[in-house]
Amino acid sequence: MSREKRSATGIYHIMLRGIDGLRIFIEDEDKEKFKESIIKAKEKGKFLLYGYCLMDNHVHLLIKEKEEIGTSIKQ
Repeated sequence: MSREKRSATGIYHIMLRGIDGLRIFIEDEDKEKFKESIIKAKEKGKFLLYGYCLMDNHVHLLIKEKEEIGTSIKQ
């Protein structure tokens, strides 16, 4: 079952943080791997990546759904 769209525009600000402010990126290579993962997800997914900001202890993503895709999990 898919979820109801929570944004009238389909634009979302997503933030990922390390627990207790701990670093999630130790090496610069970690940030590069994260960016590669986002690119792969973008190719498979139905969203546009408007912008991102990677910091040592958190990440901001600004995305827009291309169409209603929901978040259902196949069991």
